[in-house]
Amino acid sequence: MILDGKQTSIELQNKMAIEVQNRKKEGLKTPHLAAILVGEDGASQTYVNAKVKACEQVGFDSTLIHLPKETTEHELLSQIEALNEDKNIDGFIVQLPLPAHINVDKVFQQVKPNKDVDGFHPINIGRMVKNLPAYISATPLGILMLLEKYNIETAGKKCVVLGRSQIVGLPMSILLARNTTIGNCTVTLCHSKTSNIKKHTLEADIIVVALGIAEYLKGNMVKKGAIVIDVGITRVNDETKKSGFRLLGDVDYEKVAPKCIAITPVPGGVGPMTITALLHNTLLACKKEIYG
Repeated sequence: MILDGKQTSIELQNKMAIEVQNRKKEGLKTPHLAAILVGEDGASQTYVNAKVKACEQVGFDSTLIHLPKETTEHELLSQIEALNEDKNIDGFIVQLPLPAHINVDKVFQQVKPNKDVDGFHPINIGRMVKNLPAYISATPLGILMLLEKYNIETAGKKCVVLGRSQIVGLPMSILLARNTTIGNCTVTLCHSKTSNIKKHTLEADIIVVALGIAEYLKGNMVKKGAIVIDVGITRVNDETKKSGFRLLGDVDYEKVAPKCIAITPVPGGVGPMTITALLHNTLLACKKEIYG
């Protein structure tokens, strides 16, 4: 079974669009998402543009603030504070990666928790760990939404998460272990210092791969009947393509897919769900459902 993130995101965004239309008819506030982009990173510009387009499709207002790569840390923090105080902005994100001279942790902590729709502020992370209402990081939340859509049973399953980033791997391991509908897994978190990763993945019912290494997970690392979630996306040169490149995930799809009862494709799997989850968080922020 293909876990179709593209189709699922369309369905969920259509529902959001109807809710936004009804809010407008009732004279309620239109959700407003802002994004700060620093520098000229091509992939970041593509991601931000996709988020702006998604806002338009569901009827949100959006604001894009594009700053030069020379922007100082102080200038960026001042811009964040301005958005914190702007009552018209319900939530905002600071697109990663940031230039090397800017401290990412300082940036995350500058964003007010009630506008932190990316779920990166320590308060939102702490609330997530405590299983309290919180804005959950968009990629992990998107994965949960996709698993729920396809009625994937997770309770009691052995899950292996490959990668311990604070954006995907670490929160994903916590979310799947929580006592929730999509949760109650026994989770093993593997990383660069884990010995014999293959031993762990061969025992896993569910594998989430978030390493950023193209086709890392091979067919001989997966047992028959597994569920595989591929978070990675890497551009590789391909002269046969009009674009000059093709996209690969962290999973060797051709070898792994035949063994799986469910798997996400790349592209069209986790990526679209990440944007949908961000919109979901923004709608919650507009409705003040997390912090009141």
